[in-house]
Amino acid sequence: MTGDSALGIVMLCHADLDRAAQLARHWALHGCPVVIHVDARAPHDQVNALSAALADLPDIRFSRRTPCEWGTFGIVQATLDAATLMLADFPAVSHVLLASGSCLPIRPVRALKAHLAAHPHTDFIESVTTADVGWTVGGLNEERFTLRFPFAWKRQRRLFDGYVALQRALRFRRRLPPGLVPHLGSQWWCLTRPTLQAVLSHPDRPAIDRYFRRVWIPDESYFQSLVRQVSNRIESRSLTLSKFDYQGRPHVFYDDHLHLLRQADAFLARKIWPRADLLYRTFLGPDSDRALAPEPNPGKINRLFAKAVERRLKGRPGLYMQSRFPTRARGGTRSAAPYGVFSGFAELFDDFQPWLARALDARVHGHLFDFDRVQFAGGESVFKGGLSDSPTLRDYNPRSFLTNLIWNTRGETQCFQFGPADEQAIAPFLASDPNATIFAITGAFAIPLWRSGRSAAEVRAEAARLQKVESEFIAQLNGPEARASIRIWSLAEFVENPAEPLEQLVDALNPRAAHRVSDLPSLIPLQGFGAFLQDLRNQGMAPVLMGDFPADAELAQPHQSLPRPRIVR
Repeated sequence: MTGDSALGIVMLCHADLDRAAQLARHWALHGCPVVIHVDARAPHDQVNALSAALADLPDIRFSRRTPCEWGTFGIVQATLDAATLMLADFPAVSHVLLASGSCLPIRPVRALKAHLAAHPHTDFIESVTTADVGWTVGGLNEERFTLRFPFAWKRQRRLFDGYVALQRALRFRRRLPPGLVPHLGSQWWCLTRPTLQAVLSHPDRPAIDRYFRRVWIPDESYFQSLVRQVSNRIESRSLTLSKFDYQGRPHVFYDDHLHLLRQADAFLARKIWPRADLLYRTFLGPDSDRALAPEPNPGKINRLFAKAVERRLKGRPGLYMQSRFPTRARGGTRSAAPYGVFSGFAELFDDFQPWLARALDARVHGHLFDFDRVQFAGGESVFKGGLSDSPTLRDYNPRSFLTNLIWNTRGETQCFQFGPADEQAIAPFLASDPNATIFAITGAFAIPLWRSGRSAAEVRAEAARLQKVESEFIAQLNGPEARASIRIWSLAEFVENPAEPLEQLVDALNPRAAHRVSDLPSLIPLQGFGAFLQDLRNQGMAPVLMGDFPADAELAQPHQSLPRPRIVR
């Protein structure tokens, strides 16, 4: 061994051996002896190339090769063999760091050595009892120690699951070796020589090894449990930044994570993409231009990774896309911004849409879910984001159509008309979307039928159908799943005083607007409509959604007086 380094590196490699050679050379040139274990399943030509690339470095060794299948004891056996060789061949080593072929030093090696010199008797290994672990994924926490796992989870999944189910049914439970308290933690540790030597020479190690050969993912528990028996001082944290997503898979760092890794307080980061040339070039370059950072603490950036996991689970509010389709089971969001839905207003007012656009300073569409054509504002055939007015494309996924429209127009309030004559597949979504503000005048669907000039006998069947559809929509708005802001008036109730409901909807959708509506849309003259409703009753239909609309109603245009005064705080 050359130099006076007290730090030795055990590297576990299985792929991308060209990067492993680059990392091993970096460690060795900074005075750290390296013992490399290569998975027995790695191609021989790549292993020979790795050995040849490092042949000029005297402080590099290769340990006996063992097959390393994820979740099995092979990874522990490889670590034990490499650690044994490290202690035997390099007696001056005082600390041994376990790393992988994709663990990149992100701080100067001298900083790591200085940190270990300041803590000469401390073992850095994450080691937490199973009762306190909250990061395990897959439903096996304590059971990984009390059941047997002879089958590989990735390669023999059916046998794995079937054998677990059988043991549970038989209430099988393994006995732990005497004195062993199961602990879990990160695989990547840095142990002092006395502690590692005590683990390797543990008097009960043969029985302990037999036990852990049938433990699931023993590399997360073998050293973590034994160190608790032999160590004098444990700092339960890893010096390696290693983060996992919600499915238990490691986060991979790419070139665009350079700024993040420079801010991290850990000494190493895993897992680095093998083609991240910028990261390797930056962190394996000269150390002279990088000052020593404060004492490492990987928990400093936990908040950022927590936000990444939340983004992965829930996506961005209202964004529906091929690669990120939020689901309700994971707290998926609905739409991206508030919007207004109006049912019955366009039927009751001839100029409702232009009036609403002026009052709200918003984009007001017609019936977006009309059967014949998507009625975009201004009669456009293609709207923002490339949305087509084709009802076939819209109806392929109505929810995505609406949420894409809201997403594409963020910053501008969208409003549209909706009624029983429209395609109703979107109705449950509207009722359950907290961003939706829904105003409905029930029974207004009958006004176009009345104005069509056809007799009550001719439109009775259509009126009954529309009333049934609207009743179902109102039931959804009043149901337990409704999360939208909802206001419902019957037609009779609304026409008694249209000004107040109109002001309410303006205030709800545009609170910054003037507190008084200076003009009102033109209400359709309804003289004779009551008689039309009576004719429907005479034909055998009960028009109930209109409210108590008098048969002899002679309703004139409402007086456009200013709304009653209110107190503004």
